[in-house]
Amino acid sequence: MSFFRLDGKVAVVTGAGSGIGQAIARCFAASGAAVHVLELNEEAGQGTVNDIAAAGGKAQVHAVNVADQAAVSAVMKNVAAITGRLDILVNCAGIAHIGKLENTAEQDFDRVFAVNVKGTYNCMYAVIEQMKKQGGGVILNIASIASSVGIPDRFAYSMSKGAVLTMTLSTAKDYLADKIRVNCVSPARVHTPFVDGFIAKNYPGKEAEMFEKLSKTQPIGRMAKPDEVGYLALYLCSDEAGFITGCDYPIDGGFIKLNN
Repeated sequence: MSFFRLDGKVAVVTGAGSGIGQAIARCFAASGAAVHVLELNEEAGQGTVNDIAAAGGKAQVHAVNVADQAAVSAVMKNVAAITGRLDILVNCAGIAHIGKLENTAEQDFDRVFAVNVKGTYNCMYAVIEQMKKQGGGVILNIASIASSVGIPDRFAYSMSKGAVLTMTLSTAKDYLADKIRVNCVSPARVHTPFVDGFIAKNYPGKEAEMFEKLSKTQPIGRMAKPDEVGYLALYLCSDEAGFITGCDYPIDGGFIKLNN
């Protein structure tokens, strides 16, 4: 038997030009979904689309800034007009910021809020009417372990991911009767190009040492692979997860419960 298939479904994945979003887009396409990649960096998004096409899947890129509500709404309306459906939305677009309260400038706070919080709101806002109209849908937001526990030097980022978690719960409750399931996943550190770039920028000459140190902050002893988050996202967006809504799923190598 084949499980977790998305044949005939239309999935929108934001921030799918690299990292977790890219892994989710590839996973969904391999499971039969027609994937629409929303990406600020159109070249990166097209790279994901090319990979999906090379593997025999269906995908299309849309260059958009998720912080721009009018632009997001226009893209979602266009996708719905072309396909007739919007079955799945995955909000993965996000940015990070390193700093405590005292060294988080207002412009940094606003920038993180605009992408991580307002961007998630904009995308949910843009698809909800279509999902209601068609009789249901699935929204999956990418939160973080920072939504649930204190992370040093991540004030603005933690604020934003806490908001993603609570927006998820509120939206799940509000649209139960419309058969729209809303969940989120909360990864710990995932080995993405962002992590490699961060280490290279901040610890030149000590890349291997810092990679090992950051890997061991997860009790399991390593960072997650983007594909591992993709597989969890696939399950939660599939029909097999039809009884799941209003939940947060840590994927953290034991960080929240075992990091004592």
